[in-house]
Amino acid sequence: MTVFYHFGRYLLFLRSMFTKPEKLSVYTQRLFTEMVAIGIGSLPIVILISIFQGAVTTVQTAYQLVTPMIPKTTIGIIVSDSTMLELAPTITSLVLAGKVGSHIASEIGTMRINEEIDALEVMGINTAAFLGLPKILAGLLMVPILVIISIFLSEVGGIAAGHFSGALTADEFIQGARSTFKLFTLQFSLIKAFTFGFIITSVSCFHGYYTQGGAIEVGESSTKAVVYSSIMILVADYILADLLLK
Repeated sequence: MTVFYHFGRYLLFLRSMFTKPEKLSVYTQRLFTEMVAIGIGSLPIVILISIFQGAVTTVQTAYQLVTPMIPKTTIGIIVSDSTMLELAPTITSLVLAGKVGSHIASEIGTMRINEEIDALEVMGINTAAFLGLPKILAGLLMVPILVIISIFLSEVGGIAAGHFSGALTADEFIQGARSTFKLFTLQFSLIKAFTFGFIITSVSCFHGYYTQGGAIEVGESSTKAVVYSSIMILVADYILADLLLK
């Protein structure tokens, strides 16, 4: 019953954002601030993970395809498709759940225990919308962009690893990646990115908004935001794959 209680509370939290929204001008500056924090702030870790993600996948795939009967271009096919379908959107989002999610939950949770949210409510501001909506919109905009960057850099890392390890040339990798490329594969990756971006930001805002207690509870809310976001990402990953990849 506790799960259904918190899920219902989560849905009511999302609903409260639209019951009494503020003027659009109120959100504009906050939206750009959150886009910088989520997008630019997460770029270094996304770059590092993506390059090594593509490199490791290429080396391990080449290690498994030891028979000369399989063309080397198959490595490019496997790395490219697996990167777009699963590795880039899911791993990037799980990393963002840890970095962005914990930051959002701790930020809003600190405002709650310092009674800053109560002060905003006294002034008649819809605090759920004022604090949460810009973060959610920024997540919907920036996470797909980060995933696109991750896909590109994973391919670059794969090409570099194939070249330096001698597993295959850059031309062979690109030839394999292009031979089976489907536009829907990229579209599916972006659908997952939009979904995961919403999950990360909304779940983190929810746990931060309902923080009670002191500094220890802020840490607990931050941990819960990361854990529940990660679980929901994995569940949504399976549901989207089951619904769309048939």
